[in-house]
Amino acid sequence: MEQLFTGKVALVTGAGSGIGEAVAVLYAACGAKVIVSDVNEKGGNSTVEAIRKAGGDAQFEKCDVSRPAECEQLVKATLKHYGRLDIACNNAGIGGEQNLIADMSVEGFDKVIAVNLASVFYCMKYQLPVMLKNGGGAIVNMASILGQVGFAHSAGYVAAKHGVVGLTQNAGIEYSSQGIRVNAVGPGFIDTPLLKEAPPEMKAALVSKHPIGRLGRSEEVAELVIWLSSDKASFVTGAYYPVDGAYLAP
Repeated sequence: MEQLFTGKVALVTGAGSGIGEAVAVLYAACGAKVIVSDVNEKGGNSTVEAIRKAGGDAQFEKCDVSRPAECEQLVKATLKHYGRLDIACNNAGIGGEQNLIADMSVEGFDKVIAVNLASVFYCMKYQLPVMLKNGGGAIVNMASILGQVGFAHSAGYVAAKHGVVGLTQNAGIEYSSQGIRVNAVGPGFIDTPLLKEAPPEMKAALVSKHPIGRLGRSEEVAELVIWLSSDKASFVTGAYYPVDGAYLAP
């Protein structure tokens, strides 16, 4: 594996499973020291164990990203462990309540906005000053194909992911001249443990929306995150990159 991140420190939220786990493992394989963060201690520690077994360097830090004080503490813990922060993938998120807008609970809407959108602001708020002190860095925010289009019964999720794209564009404008690149990734439906529990007919319906004829894999999303985090993407900032099997193309 090409050592793109030797001497660098990466932070990944929601790294206890799925896309976040794949991103954390690949950062480590490319030479980074990794802070693995998740609200799920068991999943997070499992990711750390996998990284260490492969010869990498990782630490787990529990964090509820919907709480700004915990996001601040997460960055402080990163500095305590490794002394710097060069790369962040703000990946943590939930599907949220599935309902028509008029039937969606206020609590359900507020929760998905807090976890999927406000958290990205909180994380960047505390990550950016540290990166500025380092003289630069790279941030990748996890949006979704639903950051570009709608999807019935998912108003909170759709609104949050559209917001992540907007936040990313603003951060790109504000910090690119100071050496910090900020981009967003928009995965299509990915074959994560959550979808493995879905009824076969639901899974087939989701597959049919992707012209490539299948769901994506977490590792495929991670490859794009790695590229955007690396110096190979040195002129790429403030952008949104789908990885979606042509979901958005038709």
